[in-house]
Amino acid sequence: MSQEIQGEMTFIQHLEVLRFHLMRSAIAVFVFSILAFVNKSFLFDDVIFGPKRADFFTFNILCQFSEFLNQKLPSLFVDPAILCIGADFPPLQNIDMAGQFTSHIMVSMIAGLVVSFPYILFEFWRFIKPGLEKNERKYASGIVFWASLLFMSGVLFGYYLIAPLSVNFFFTYSISTEVQTLPTLSTYVSTVTGVVLAAGIVFELPLIVYFLSKVGILSPEILRSYRKHFVVAALILSAIITPPDIFSQVLVTIPLIFLYEISISISGRVMALNSK
Repeated sequence: MSQEIQGEMTFIQHLEVLRFHLMRSAIAVFVFSILAFVNKSFLFDDVIFGPKRADFFTFNILCQFSEFLNQKLPSLFVDPAILCIGADFPPLQNIDMAGQFTSHIMVSMIAGLVVSFPYILFEFWRFIKPGLEKNERKYASGIVFWASLLFMSGVLFGYYLIAPLSVNFFFTYSISTEVQTLPTLSTYVSTVTGVVLAAGIVFELPLIVYFLSKVGILSPEILRSYRKHFVVAALILSAIITPPDIFSQVLVTIPLIFLYEISISISGRVMALNSK
């Protein structure tokens, strides 16, 4: 609809156009949420509860990597199975009468949001595109694809790396043999979904840098000058969202630093284009 309206529009007309884009986005989230809701077994048994099973993909890969390193560098590890950390953890508890139902609804909505994220970006792009100049449209072309790719990459990174490491740590951490860890359904679900969504947002860093560089707020020089600060911030962030062990923090910090270096390169290209 936004492409059909020509000429200047009033503020109310802009709100009316925005309303239709928001409605279509909400419908997309609702439809995918319903699909997730009716596929309860796959959503929970295969996806949400996957990181708490010993046969989860990440645990298998880490164990195989540990065995490979032990074969190549036998003197490096005292325990050849040091990275074989997966386990079949005990069932979760539900202490709220409506807990399972509310968790079902919440996870379905999050799944609907994640799956429909590219379409939401597409609707947002359709809304702002008519107001951009020709050269601005050129520079912003592909934004839906790249933003979706970065977000989905972050979601997969959070699900296959951060979530299983966090789950394993919190299930196995003990202050005393007198205390047994029996997590509730709500705390487990909030941990997994929170980590996954946070990773998806963090992976949007190169896109944010692109637009901030486009408007002149950031430059490669500024980013390089704050490189050491970012490394410290990445270490702190990884310590917050992962178990407090060096291996997990390094696994999370390296991709963040890689994203930052990509952002410096992107900012440099943007500044070069702006100077032409």
